[in-house]
Amino acid sequence: MEHTKWTKGSLEAEISKTLTQWEKDFLGRGSVSVKTDILRDMLVVSLSGVLTPAEYKLCDAKEGLLAVKRMRSDLVESGRDFLGNVIRELTGEEVKSFHTDISTHTGERIMVFRLSGNLQEKLQ
Repeated sequence: MEHTKWTKGSLEAEISKTLTQWEKDFLGRGSVSVKTDILRDMLVVSLSGVLTPAEYKLCDAKEGLLAVKRMRSDLVESGRDFLGNVIRELTGEEVKSFHTDISTHTGERIMVFRLSGNLQEKLQ
């Protein structure tokens, strides 16, 4: 969809909804909540409730913690091309870079999409 059809808030909500659906379809379950913020040429996405109870239990030991982080990172990276395409379709901007990490303490994942242009400025 053309990005000029969106307000900043409605586009942020649509990105959150789309990423939640991607999680459910691709990873088998979605996060408890998702919040997207458009900041200049970045999309900052915070996903809460990402880890399962079993993964929390594994994180009690350092080996398990590292395994959970590695597995979750590999899963998201394997969907990177799809995510880039979805973000381009929604925003009209190419994804220049993608960064992500997960907290094994809070079960929160942060995703940062760096875009080819200043989306916040275009939406004003």
